Amino acid sequence: MSKVKMKRQGFVIDMTPLVDITFLLLTFFMFTAKFKSEAESEQKFKIIRPTSSADTTKLPEKDLAIIKIAIDTANQNDTSYYYEVVNEADRSAIWESVKELSPEQRLKRQLKCDSTLLEALIGRTRGTNPNTRFAIDADKRIRYKYVFTAMDALRRKRATQFNFVTNKPQ
Repeated sequence: MSKVKMKRQGFVIDMTPLVDITFLLLTFFMFTAKFKSEAESEQKFKIIRPTSSADTTKLPEKDLAIIKIAIDTANQNDTSYYYEVVNEADRSAIWESVKELSPEQRLKRQLKCDSTLLEALIGRTRGTNPNTRFAIDADKRIRYKYVFTAMDALRRKRATQFNFVTNKPQ
């Protein structure tokens, strides 16, 4: 007895998902592609930026001078500089060498000053102890120009390395 041949059944492939995936991939590549602009293609130089990292070290306990920039509580429109030196021996030597200070100011630990006196104090601090580190402690509500003035005074007195005092994120 001969075998009965089964008829082959054809199969059908649904092309809709394939087309959907193709168009999704096409749109993904179109949106993520980066094309060179005319300015980049005409640019004849390359900028190599320095690497940086967040410095989370603590401020030193000695040989530290802090420039505090704060809004005066009595007058909200007045921004003031305060200068403080942690080392007491250095502080007394610096206060005595600055001629602009009154005898009452020489007894204070922290001086309220303007930008010219701040620059003189920075210069005297660097002359008294070259190992003194500087820090800027500023209120977050003040304008940038006050921080820039303090940084510019540090730069003019060749104190180009300083710290910013910030809060740790919680």
